[in-house]
Amino acid sequence: MADYLPLEVVSADSRTVYRGMDIGTAKPTLLERQRVPHHVLDVVDPDEAYSLAVYQEQALAAIAQISERGKLPLLVGGAGLYVSAVCDGLAIPEVPRNAVLRQRLEERARIEGFAVLQTELARVDPESAARIDPKNVRRVIRALEVSYATGRPFSAWQKPMTPPVECVLIGLRLERQALFERIDHRIDAWVSGGFVDEVRGLLERGYSPTLPSMSGIGYREIAQFVLGGLRLEAAVAQFKQATHQYAKRQITWFRRDTRIHWLDAASVTVSDVLAVLQKS
Repeated sequence: MADYLPLEVVSADSRTVYRGMDIGTAKPTLLERQRVPHHVLDVVDPDEAYSLAVYQEQALAAIAQISERGKLPLLVGGAGLYVSAVCDGLAIPEVPRNAVLRQRLEERARIEGFAVLQTELARVDPESAARIDPKNVRRVIRALEVSYATGRPFSAWQKPMTPPVECVLIGLRLERQALFERIDHRIDAWVSGGFVDEVRGLLERGYSPTLPSMSGIGYREIAQFVLGGLRLEAAVAQFKQATHQYAKRQITWFRRDTRIHWLDAASVTVSDVLAVLQKS
């Protein structure tokens, strides 16, 4: 598309913000970034805190700067909340981290299993419970933390406000089995292309597998292999299954948005995308 329009890309991915986490986040290559400017990539180290509110601020600032240069911002990614934070102007709760509560919930998850926290979240906020991966204990805890502190479900804070920018939403969809096959092929390519060494290097540099960055899909499974908790074949199988589940949650999330112009990822062309933009 950059051959046809003066584009600059703004990432809407919750993992590419971390430095040193490249293969397992499908981060754009240096060559791709040289060809087209990319923004909101590599902004924090894996052990630094990063939030949706910080992302919203950085993404909107990048969009404003791109627009001032007379270029077209292209928001790219699959993190539903990140897209919504930009296009819907979510009112993100300013709830500080409660270290005591977090420690208590983390200990409960360790003793009783992560599912017990998901059950509690389903009680206070069914919408968030249906959306958040129950194995992502940090996100489940954050949803509980906000709900307890504000007396409102975490999902209630994530409703659209006055949109800060005008967005044309384009989605790519693929038949389910073909999608899963692409996911599996990509993961196999990552593993053969150095992903295990990437995770091993992060662990050797002292980044704990319990960090929010390292607990993401792929990193958590391969870290278990590197640390001796899983065989590589089992880690890769779990990685693929977790990604399939995440893809299904993404589909459910975006399918609800009637603004999205859906195109077939198996046959879509740049002309198809440009046609949608021209009509909008």
